[in-house]
Amino acid sequence: MQNMTYPLPYGRQWIDDDDIAAVTAVLKGDWLTQGPMVETFEQKIAEYVGSEYTVAFNSGTSALHGAYYAAGVRTGDEVITSPITFVATANAGVYLGAHPVFVDIDKKTWCIDTDKINEAISSRTRVIAPVDFAGFPVHMTSIREIAQDNSCIVVEDAAHALGAIRGNVKVGTEADMTMFSFHPVKHITTGEGGIVTTDNREFAVAMKRFRSHGIAKDPKLLYKNEGPWYYEMQDLGFNFRITDIQCALGISQLEKLERFVKRRNEIARKYDDAFRENENLVTPPKSPHGYRHAYHLYPVVLSGVDRKKIFMDLREIGIFCQVHYIPVHLQPYYREKYGYHEGDFPVAENFYQSEISLPMFPAMSDEDVNQVIEGVQDSIEKTLQ
Repeated sequence: MQNMTYPLPYGRQWIDDDDIAAVTAVLKGDWLTQGPMVETFEQKIAEYVGSEYTVAFNSGTSALHGAYYAAGVRTGDEVITSPITFVATANAGVYLGAHPVFVDIDKKTWCIDTDKINEAISSRTRVIAPVDFAGFPVHMTSIREIAQDNSCIVVEDAAHALGAIRGNVKVGTEADMTMFSFHPVKHITTGEGGIVTTDNREFAVAMKRFRSHGIAKDPKLLYKNEGPWYYEMQDLGFNFRITDIQCALGISQLEKLERFVKRRNEIARKYDDAFRENENLVTPPKSPHGYRHAYHLYPVVLSGVDRKKIFMDLREIGIFCQVHYIPVHLQPYYREKYGYHEGDFPVAENFYQSEISLPMFPAMSDEDVNQVIEGVQDSIEKTLQ
């Protein structure tokens, strides 16, 4: 393990000399962007998850935006998702003129309540975007059935779930499109970055065009061809391209992914064992047989204690926890534009009021983990006195 210095963050990257050497090699080469590393990184992610196609973007948010666009989301459509997620899951649909529709979370999984999705479906629903909250793979079978029955596209927000396994299959192939994030606190990093995996060639082609100003260069995709210099802007796209520098880092990081996920699970087991008998704390849902939790986060739900006091107590001793997430529908923008109110999704709101995310990242030493455990237990005891 790396030797950590306090304050201990809730998450952080783990960069070593191999990663630095990989980036340095690109900096000394001919390509900094739009070069061979991008396609190599895409291929390696495809091989890892088992998808036919991958399209890399400059952020996870851009990747979601591209996936929704490829799914056909346009003005007046609806995108269904969970209120317990980062705002980007909903925002990416709003960028395209869609109306965000939220479904409350399941008390057991802390992911979208699949039994309530049908209630939210309408003739305007274009995309269902379940979120693998904290790295727990959402139950996909019923979501796919609902989507098929209603001619919807499933875009899985797996920003938290690279390396997760569902029914003995790696997350990344069961939805129509699956997005992974490479922000520094995620399982591997490219600095900023995201990727979408899919088995649908049309989706992949649309996303590649969308990330590059809507421009097509492949002669097979052009309306006409005036020569080797010729290109066509066929859609209104964006500059969402990732660089060779970022992808070189991603390729190097990907070689360590299994080790990183294994370590996250080891840390989670230590937390589980330490907190199992604590009546004031509920630990994350356990993975069913054939599943692997990716533990991007280790969220706990506090009961009978003051969450804010514990949060501040831990900060005072150098343990920087976080809260995930303020429900999206309670953000001022969503309240004012779409009329959402407190009480609309009570399970999510109650979860937010008592949740705290403990430090969880593979560079943590056992000593770091023990410090967190001791700090949490001591803080709860002091709060109860």
